[in-house]
Amino acid sequence: MRLIYCSSVLLLLVLFPRECQGGNILVLPIEGSHWINMDVLLQALHSRGHNITIVRSSKSWYVKDKSPYYNILTVQVERSMDQKFIGEAINHALEFERGALPLANFLHLTVGMFGTFVDAHAIVGELLSAMLDDKEFMRTVKEGNFDMVLTDPCWGHGIILAKYLNLPLVYNIRWLIAGEAHLAIAPSPVSYIPITGSGNTDKMIFFQRVKNMILHIITQTQQQLVIKLIYQKLCDKYLGPDIDYNHLVLNADIWLMRVDFVFEFPRPTMPNVVYMGGFQCKPAEPLPEHLEEFVQSSGEHGVIIMSLGTFVSELPADISNEMAAAFAKLPQKVIWRHKGVRPATLGNNTLLVDWMPQKDLLGHPKIKLFVAHGGTNGVQEAIYHGVPVVGLPLFFDQYDNLLRLQVRGAAKLLTIKTVDKDNNFLNAIQEVLNEPSYRRNMQTLSRLHRDQPMKPLDNALFWVEFVMRHKGAAHLRTESYKMPWYSYHSVDVVLFLAAAGLLVLLTIFLLIRCLCTAMCKHKMKRD
Repeated sequence: MRLIYCSSVLLLLVLFPRECQGGNILVLPIEGSHWINMDVLLQALHSRGHNITIVRSSKSWYVKDKSPYYNILTVQVERSMDQKFIGEAINHALEFERGALPLANFLHLTVGMFGTFVDAHAIVGELLSAMLDDKEFMRTVKEGNFDMVLTDPCWGHGIILAKYLNLPLVYNIRWLIAGEAHLAIAPSPVSYIPITGSGNTDKMIFFQRVKNMILHIITQTQQQLVIKLIYQKLCDKYLGPDIDYNHLVLNADIWLMRVDFVFEFPRPTMPNVVYMGGFQCKPAEPLPEHLEEFVQSSGEHGVIIMSLGTFVSELPADISNEMAAAFAKLPQKVIWRHKGVRPATLGNNTLLVDWMPQKDLLGHPKIKLFVAHGGTNGVQEAIYHGVPVVGLPLFFDQYDNLLRLQVRGAAKLLTIKTVDKDNNFLNAIQEVLNEPSYRRNMQTLSRLHRDQPMKPLDNALFWVEFVMRHKGAAHLRTESYKMPWYSYHSVDVVLFLAAAGLLVLLTIFLLIRCLCTAMCKHKMKRD
């Protein structure tokens, strides 16, 4: 009997070897909040038996040099897009926004900071060159026998390295350099698809569509300039002059998109786009003892939490004081992630912390409200746990993220220019706390988000493993990006049909004219 059992097990191992073997995955992440959600995906891949190797710069400030679930390849670089670089850019943008008119701020963010934008990608280019020029590093990579490359294409180094190594490519994605990823891969009519930064929804009046088109042209121009100045030069140097970076970007096998249509406005998509919005969200775990005591001390009034994300730990002093004074007037307790100078107006009901277990707090039954900056991770966690939001967007996509919640009646949106005026902050908090529709609408979004046939993270894992099993997913990729623009939009076909139609009309006209002439001549002869 034991012999039969052992033979059966051996037969199963022989018949299904691929399902029992882990793959070798080369990962090129980016820093900040993008790394936080990439890290979730990597831990899940490791738990399924895959070997993870991460390429990071010697000046990385998020990716640790030691981990129980991934190996590290460190590239020596002279400079990096570190916390100081990003912090200075953000502080400059915040200072400008507070004093600028809307049009001036719009132009500053889209045009005025273009030099900073190019410099950031130049740093990424230096990282890629350091990799490819280091023979020992490349020997180590090639000996790794990797099955695929996983990268966030907001930076372009992973895309070029995957082509250099001739490996299948999977994206953990929402952004491509300067624009939202859908715009590159899927049909995206700007008549009803709002461009990030426009502040538009999917229902636009005429002048909103004008603004949408202008911003689309600006962002696409930015992207093409960065590609020309940075990434195409790297392609020419390391891959050859016949490789177009624009084509290379669109040649990825699977695009794991960090949104879903509970959050995003409906739009066209493609078969190799896999939606995993909220994949990083998990049920709440017990709070540390000191936080649990503080939360329970709130009684029936509950707790408000406030966090402005990875890059902003404190606001200008006048705004912080206004917020602290507003919190002090509330019966709720407040947990505020805040570093720097303690606000002078801080009330006894407010606890300042350097760090908070955000997902565990959001899942606690006593949490009534989330004051957030509108980063994708925080917004999706708020949706998952059904907690309404007062939004204070600061930069990048945050305004547009919060706008999607506000349109659905689950958030109240403020701006950095008006938050400290006319009790706007206090009024917004009281409105969301006292009007039941905000919580009701957010809980509806939470139920919709959770009602899926497969969890977002499991869906993402399936497609990563699918690419490794089949050495890519070429059958899902469109070849439309190889077409010139006039063929893609059928301009040549329209011109051909128009010319053919005119030719037919002209032929008919000439025939009628000839018949009329012949008839007239015949009549004249009879007369």
